[in-house]
Amino acid sequence: MDALLSPRRRHLVAAFGAAALGVGCSRGTPDAGARQAEVLRLAGATMGSTFNVRIAGGPFAAGFEREAHAAVSAAFAGVVGRMSGYDPGSEVARLNRHAGTTPFALSGQTVAVLERAQQIARASGGAFDVTVAPLVGAWGFGAAAAPRSGLPDARSLASPVGWRGLALDPGTRQARKADPALQVDLSGIAKGHGVDRAAQALADLGARHFMVEAGGEIRTRGRNGQGLPWRIAIERPDAWPQQVQRVLALSDASIATSGDYRNFWEHAGRRIHHGIDPRTRAPSDHRLASVSVLHEECMAADAWATALFVLGPERGRELAEAERLSALFIVRERGGALREFGSTAFQRMGRT
Repeated sequence: MDALLSPRRRHLVAAFGAAALGVGCSRGTPDAGARQAEVLRLAGATMGSTFNVRIAGGPFAAGFEREAHAAVSAAFAGVVGRMSGYDPGSEVARLNRHAGTTPFALSGQTVAVLERAQQIARASGGAFDVTVAPLVGAWGFGAAAAPRSGLPDARSLASPVGWRGLALDPGTRQARKADPALQVDLSGIAKGHGVDRAAQALADLGARHFMVEAGGEIRTRGRNGQGLPWRIAIERPDAWPQQVQRVLALSDASIATSGDYRNFWEHAGRRIHHGIDPRTRAPSDHRLASVSVLHEECMAADAWATALFVLGPERGRELAEAERLSALFIVRERGGALREFGSTAFQRMGRT
């Protein structure tokens, strides 16, 4: 197996060998052009987590490993420098401190990510919303996490939130806040964007077969070291130690998962998780344990997974069908049993 996908969205899970998990090889015919014994493995820290990269298709030229590691690290560092919620010098942090409703200049890269976020916010009816930062903090998560002494009161949840309050002008690369107190949090999309940037950096170096993973977001290209599609395992919700729910064979595709079973706390028997619904200002309340979205673009997979999870199994499925998204839903049934179902696009891709 090439990687295990988990909804622990700010923390790397791991990459395991197939033998260790008892998982057989993916079906498919090895690609002779990619069947090489040499596979480079790169790793490092980024975005409060770690990244892992595997590059197949060697032999590699002298110095390529060092060059690839530097390119990937630089790609992630660029995203952190622009979009981190923890770095006070990032563009997003400075936008959040901008005490006014006048236009604020941003880089083209940040504007492009915000544009994509606003598109998905609009399509999801606000289930995905990058202005949700104050609510995430009020419930005890994110860069501005409040102490977990109980449920937040009405005052702590009264901060201005709403994606429509953030206006973008791509032509001038500017953003304008309708309310000076509006806060932007790109944690639901920036990590996927970082994976996309790292993948592009590898492609620019001539790599044709690779997998890039950061904090659970994954993008694949070509084939793995055995000449087969990259094998990505989706984690079984609530299982500890970790178990595999199913294995997907991916090539030239990205995948991201959102769920409630890794980042949560409990209060009076209620699970308080980080999947905050911006419309209700509270963690979403439904039976959906996780949803995984496959997409060409990791940034989009990241944001859509968040939106579908917030909406829940029924409304999430409706949106997945309307947007023709390839999505796998895992739902908790009575008694703790798990039931999974895929969208039409997921089934047509032969993922089930």
